[in-house]
Amino acid sequence: MKRLFDFILALVASLVLLLPIVIVSLLIYFTSPGPILYWSERVGRCNCLFKMPKFRTMRVDTPVVATHLLSDPDTYLTPLGSFLRKSSLDELPQLWSILLGNMSFVGPRPALFNQTDLIELRTRCGVDRLLPGLTGWAQVNGRDELSIPEKVRLDQEYLQKASMAFDVRILYLTFEKVLKRDGVQH
Repeated sequence: MKRLFDFILALVASLVLLLPIVIVSLLIYFTSPGPILYWSERVGRCNCLFKMPKFRTMRVDTPVVATHLLSDPDTYLTPLGSFLRKSSLDELPQLWSILLGNMSFVGPRPALFNQTDLIELRTRCGVDRLLPGLTGWAQVNGRDELSIPEKVRLDQEYLQKASMAFDVRILYLTFEKVLKRDGVQH
């Protein structure tokens, strides 16, 4: 049921958001040298790697690490980078990953391939069995402000409470957080 929900919602969202996707693509193309999309190697269900697309918000010479590990992340942002991140528009290409079945709308955010501490802790707690999500319980409870152990605790709580009703609640809270730009640091 969840996969069908994800697929239909991602298909409808892709059609509804086609114009904003095209506009953002053009703005990136004309304001920053390099590709429009950034394909990030991420950890999916059962720790399998997949390529996750995002609109590129960082310069092409940015080191491949989690943003919080950069000494001064703001120096790497493209002219539109901060706006795209704060508005969460950089996440729109992930609809493709949902359509392919690599992601769900709701689940733990996919870790970067080199976030070994997060990956190991999720694996110990069984969270690695979940399909990663565009949003999740940790995102609506702090997003970038949470420590890794706290994110995993919330991911584990999601694993225990997972249901369609809980997913709908998380989607609603995500929409609310995005509108308020809550919990975004860069």
